[in-house]
Amino acid sequence: MFPRSTIAVRTLPTLPPWLAHTLRAQRGPVPWSAVVRGALAAGPLLLTAVLVGHTSLGVVAAIAAMLAGINDRPGSRRTAVRRLGAPALAGAAGVLVGTYAGDHAGAVVLTLVLTVLGLLAGGMSAIGPVASGGGTQLLVAAAIGAGMPLPDSGWARALAFLAGAGWLIVLRLALPTPGAPAGDFRFDGERAAVAAVYEAVASLLDAAGTEHATARRAALTAALDQAQDALAGPRLRRYASSAAERRLHAQYAAALPLAEAATALAWAGEPLDGRAAEGPRRLAAAVRESAATGPLPAPARSAPALRALDDALLQAAHAFDQDGGSDLHTRRRSARDLLRTAFGAGGREYGLRVALCFGASAAIAQALHHSHWYGQHTHWYWLPATAVFLVKPDLGPLVSRVLCRAAGTVLGALLFAGFAAVLPHPQGLVALVAVCGALIPVSTRHFAAQTAVVTLLVLSLVMVVGEPQASVGRIGETLLACALVLIVGHLPMPGERGGHVRARLASAAGAAHAYLEHVLDGPDGSGDRAARWTLRRDAYRALSEARAAIALSAAELPALARHTEGTDEVAALLERLVDTVTAAAVHLDDTGRLDHRHSDRLTELLGELAVHRERVGLPTGVTGLAVAV
Repeated sequence: MFPRSTIAVRTLPTLPPWLAHTLRAQRGPVPWSAVVRGALAAGPLLLTAVLVGHTSLGVVAAIAAMLAGINDRPGSRRTAVRRLGAPALAGAAGVLVGTYAGDHAGAVVLTLVLTVLGLLAGGMSAIGPVASGGGTQLLVAAAIGAGMPLPDSGWARALAFLAGAGWLIVLRLALPTPGAPAGDFRFDGERAAVAAVYEAVASLLDAAGTEHATARRAALTAALDQAQDALAGPRLRRYASSAAERRLHAQYAAALPLAEAATALAWAGEPLDGRAAEGPRRLAAAVRESAATGPLPAPARSAPALRALDDALLQAAHAFDQDGGSDLHTRRRSARDLLRTAFGAGGREYGLRVALCFGASAAIAQALHHSHWYGQHTHWYWLPATAVFLVKPDLGPLVSRVLCRAAGTVLGALLFAGFAAVLPHPQGLVALVAVCGALIPVSTRHFAAQTAVVTLLVLSLVMVVGEPQASVGRIGETLLACALVLIVGHLPMPGERGGHVRARLASAAGAAHAYLEHVLDGPDGSGDRAARWTLRRDAYRALSEARAAIALSAAELPALARHTEGTDEVAALLERLVDTVTAAAVHLDDTGRLDHRHSDRLTELLGELAVHRERVGLPTGVTGLAVAV
């Protein structure tokens, strides 16, 4: 099994999790490709619209390009079509509904419409990252459509919104990536993702028998998840559309038995000779350079897992010369599963909080809009649009989101006040929009930085469309939205708190159960291994999603974090169970039977999970399989 890591004694006081998360920023190289796309998106769209006399539609298109830019992350091109396109479609629908509701409904009916949209979008956001992006854009666009005073019809605004996001998608598909092989940049994202899997396999083999093995196995899971997503994008035809793509599919499929063997070797806890990791590293280089593998060093065949590793290397070398791929990368979820997630415990809690925040902020904003205090400002939609970003738990813990949003808005508004005083109108503002578009891909590393850049961009668009400079109002409405979301975030809701975390954990337990049952009861043979590798991927991916949800919940304020205490222990048990099942599967392939080490460990883990079954809703079958072991 994986060795337990030692606990270092800290001599300095540590920051509380909620504050540490607020100060933490992502690291990595500057995504220059995304920076170029951002510079060519919102600014040029707005400039074109100004030149042809349709400034208001250019503002809508620039907003859509900005929202798409926030979702423009590294990955394959065709995955980006879904990641950017699906939220854009939801945003266009939001613009359409919001515009017609704002034009034809009174304040009360409009608030009810926005509240219902919040309920639907919140539940939808629990499905996954793409659905969450769609829910965000649906609500933000609905608020803008209802509140932004533009002369255009709802259909014209919706088409402008689609055009803005579509332009960024065109840039994403058409522009080559710096450093990509000459003349072939179509699959650079897929190629990098598959190469990262082989590198992660090599790193796990290097870490076998050390305290770093658990972290390296988690890194391998993340690499496999990214490769799975990269290869799952839309295709020109039902099957892979070119020999290069089919080869990448085959190379990904060949990495699955390597990952399985490496996990089994790390579970055994014995150090390996450096020769074992050399083969996967050469395979990674071959994928990255789209070249032949050359001779691969064979590891010793002294144990079942080492024999499995050697066999997997031979199969991978053969696969690298083939054009035939498979669909092992495809993660299939039925419409029923998606609806169960959206309307399950996690989706209901999510939806209720989003609906309450969005509806209440819209009602307060409209009341202030008609009051003397609000003055002549007409941008009441800022308050509900701000609340949407603040209430989204997938953007970070609640207090972290609030602190970062407040700090970023103040900084962005103050910077804009200075720029607005010296820049020529509208040329200087259009240039500022282009600069902000280029900065968005870098600013997404920290929510406060992203908020500052978005504030600059949005205030520029507001002035271009003819509204007065509104930095002070923007700060005030953001602070009001922060207070509202903090209150709603701590209100009791129907059902048990932490429903999203428990739903993710129960899903992971179900996937682990399916994997365990297949290994113990399924027939042996290579024809069955494809199904086993798919089940293994599902189990590890579900565990990764549960871990992410648990980490976010643990970084909340103590009043909220206490509702999910102990879930990290259950996730760790499930991870050890899946690791053990993987090692047992490799041993069964070689010997046809379980040894006492595997069966005893499985029985022990299943017994520990039985203690937690009622608390987190684990399927009964997970603990019931102890008898089968």
